[in-house]
Amino acid sequence: MAQHHQQQGMDSALFERRLRPVYDNLEVGNNRKALQESEKLLRKHPTLICARALKGLSLLRLGRYDESHGCLQAVAEEKPTDDSTLQVLSFCYREMEQLDKIVELYQHAVKQNPGNEELLAHLFISHVRVEDYKAQQATALQLYKAQPKNAYYFWSVISVVFQGIRGPESAIPEKRKIYLGLAQRMVDKHIKEGKMETEQEAFLYLHILKLQSKFREAWEFLTGELCAKLYPGAPVSMKFELLKELGNWKELNELLMQLLDADRDRWDYYKEYIQSSFELLKLPTKEQENGESDPLARCQQFLQRIIESSERKRRGPYLARLELHKRMRADQLPAEQLIGDFDELVIEYFQLFGDKSCCTHDIALFLPSISMKQRQALANKLLVESGVTSSELPQNKEQMQKHICALQISRMCGSHEELSTDHLLAFYTALKLHYEHGRCSFGKQLLATEMGPSDPYALLAANVMYDLSRRENKSDHLFEALCLLQYVLRNSTSNFHVKLLSLKIYHLFGCQVGAQEMYEYLDIKQIQLDSMGYVHCQLLPLAGRFSGNRSVYDATLKFFTNSYKERLEYIALTYRFCTFSKMEEFMNFKERLTNSLQYVACSVEAQICDLVSCYGNVQQNLSTYSAMSIEPADDRIAWHELSDNRDLEAIIRWDPLHQVDAGEERKESFDQEVEVLQVRSLMLRLLASFVDLFHGFTGKDLPPGTSETATLELLRESWTGLFQRLRLMSYKPLPQKFLVNLLPTRLLLLLDLPYERFFDDLAQLVLDLHSASARLVDQCKRVGDHVVEIMELCVQTITESNECNGLDGLWRRREKQQKVSACLEMLSLYAFLLSVLNDKLQASSKTKTKKRSTSGKENGPQPISEKERSQMVHELMRQLKHKLEACDASIRNWKAPVLPRDLSSFMSDMSLKPEVEATLIGDVSATFKDSHELMVTELRNLLKDKIRMTAK
Repeated sequence: MAQHHQQQGMDSALFERRLRPVYDNLEVGNNRKALQESEKLLRKHPTLICARALKGLSLLRLGRYDESHGCLQAVAEEKPTDDSTLQVLSFCYREMEQLDKIVELYQHAVKQNPGNEELLAHLFISHVRVEDYKAQQATALQLYKAQPKNAYYFWSVISVVFQGIRGPESAIPEKRKIYLGLAQRMVDKHIKEGKMETEQEAFLYLHILKLQSKFREAWEFLTGELCAKLYPGAPVSMKFELLKELGNWKELNELLMQLLDADRDRWDYYKEYIQSSFELLKLPTKEQENGESDPLARCQQFLQRIIESSERKRRGPYLARLELHKRMRADQLPAEQLIGDFDELVIEYFQLFGDKSCCTHDIALFLPSISMKQRQALANKLLVESGVTSSELPQNKEQMQKHICALQISRMCGSHEELSTDHLLAFYTALKLHYEHGRCSFGKQLLATEMGPSDPYALLAANVMYDLSRRENKSDHLFEALCLLQYVLRNSTSNFHVKLLSLKIYHLFGCQVGAQEMYEYLDIKQIQLDSMGYVHCQLLPLAGRFSGNRSVYDATLKFFTNSYKERLEYIALTYRFCTFSKMEEFMNFKERLTNSLQYVACSVEAQICDLVSCYGNVQQNLSTYSAMSIEPADDRIAWHELSDNRDLEAIIRWDPLHQVDAGEERKESFDQEVEVLQVRSLMLRLLASFVDLFHGFTGKDLPPGTSETATLELLRESWTGLFQRLRLMSYKPLPQKFLVNLLPTRLLLLLDLPYERFFDDLAQLVLDLHSASARLVDQCKRVGDHVVEIMELCVQTITESNECNGLDGLWRRREKQQKVSACLEMLSLYAFLLSVLNDKLQASSKTKTKKRSTSGKENGPQPISEKERSQMVHELMRQLKHKLEACDASIRNWKAPVLPRDLSSFMSDMSLKPEVEATLIGDVSATFKDSHELMVTELRNLLKDKIRMTAK
């Protein structure tokens, strides 16, 4: 071995040159060629360890996992110390997500070269990836002894900090205090010795002091000479934070006045400034100087001075004046006397900034502070101020934007709620005409990335039509709005607000093809897959297209898995470059994505989707199942850490403020989605326990004396317990008052359908089959009855759907599709299970020696033989096959949704350009027809696979 290393050392440049083709091919993704090159090299130099590691990496990337594993294990067992081999093995383990093996690699290497700086640094980073803070600290100190560099010392300090705030003992206040105290003493020692060198080290020291609530010490350090020298660019927000914590409002007030004089449009500064003025008001009078007894009067004068002295009009001071007015009224202070009439201030703001799209949001900030009556009076004043009436159209783009702003605020003040149906229809028509006028007058020659200036009229119109549809429980008005939105999208291809609303309406009507088109058109990427993916992904399960959903899940999960690896590397880089200010940000970001509800839900739904869609023979299906690595006994979801990363403000809304409670809606929907995930995850694990019991995946890791059926019995108990708890919780459907409200979750559907009883009885069936219980005959009948019930529910739902077509084929369409899909999901999972059980029992009944579970023996009736059990499963499969055929016959007769009115009637209402009306409405109608036909085809293909699976 020593000779081999010596040989490598002597000819390292030569070997490096010979390895270059392997590296180059791996870099460009030509893995097959890389494998050939590595094998060619190994034929000449069979002991070249780096070439063997590269061969393992090539095999891994070619998907030949077993061969790769053998190759890599052999290399790792030789405990390599050369950097090239270690780096290649690290790549492999990172790709396989076996980060603990990288730690082992470098531990062995460091043992052989104790003072090697490079190896110790790699060992430290390997500890970082697995978040072993204690080992990080020890390694960093070892590094500092070997090479006394500041960076290594502060690696040790930050490791101690993270032990205190993120480590296993961080929940114990005493331990947290000990660790943070130690970290501070370590830095204090460094400061005394005059060794602190960089701004990041100064930042870390300030952070440690703030974590211990030592704000006075932090302020003294921040304003001291050392910090001024090392960290001249310390953000002003640090000073704000410390001055607030210390209650030094006078100094904070003066600091903010200086900052606002220099930067007059900082809304965040204005809010802090107003807050500090109110805090000064609470101080005893003797502490107020220069005869100015009222800090609020001084605040008003300062804002007025900024407004009057600014060369160009800025929103900041005007908004600050409104904020001051609002805060004074909240504290019952004479706001009107000091600042003026609130309505007049808002109107002045509207006159100055109403031509900007942000004006609506700005004014909306202050509407909750006034009464409903005052809101509506203010909305009417703004409409008059816009200068647009029922007989006058906007004369220019600015006036049109003011009119749009006034209409949006009017809706937010509740003006549309009291309007009659006829009045709302007339309003919708006016909005369409305004949209078309604005498009023709001011929306020509736009860039591809620009939104049409009159598009908000159409968005408002869609909301109005939803109100009408909901009031009448009919789909025609909303369908018309959908056609209008599609028209807008042809003229303004980059308006994501229109795409999001269209996506919502397509989902509301159960039109998967239209929804998928809009989702693809949105082209959301990277982090948006987490923050905005909910608009589509959470509505896909049980929507009628199992195979079509998988590609969406794949794209989403690929982002999460790739970015997880990237995020670990970002954290490693923050150590390498000592950017401590970014460290917690990256770690929080990693945790939010790792525990994202979107990620966990997509993972579970993708696995259920795979099991439902299994179409191969039993061995292929078992291979698919095995690759999923489901561990029934191990619940891998960190339920208390699940993170709600949804951007619920992505879909713009102007609904009446007094009717909207965004926080409550978010909480209610998140709670229900978590409950849905509980049901789906437990269903998957329960099904996996059925398969594992018969196919030898259990038993190998069980503690002595534990029954083989223990996991299944425990999961079954959890299953019935979960449903009992959910029924006691009395969840209600999410409110559907407005178009932008989230669609109902699947929770109530899962509770209404026979999921609970079906899987509970399946669990008993599997247990009886395993123990050869004499109760098996009765249990087979119970499960058979459930299958009949599910089949009848499926057929009945399709019959109802066909009957609804005469009245309104779209309004309740989504619910019908969900019921049918849920029925087919249960039957498909049952078919998969039966095929697996049948395969095992047939194989067992042919062998002479039959292993019999002792736990199933009873004193009374004799256990049922393998052959009889095999015949019973065979009979269950035969029954299921007939029921699946009945479902197939019903789905074959499922009629496409008929639109609530004929197309010519829609066209007369649309009043758009005649040449586009016919194609537009025809295209939208065709999307619904295509969606239905595709869904029927996919469901029938699914049934065909399951019928073949049960025809044994």
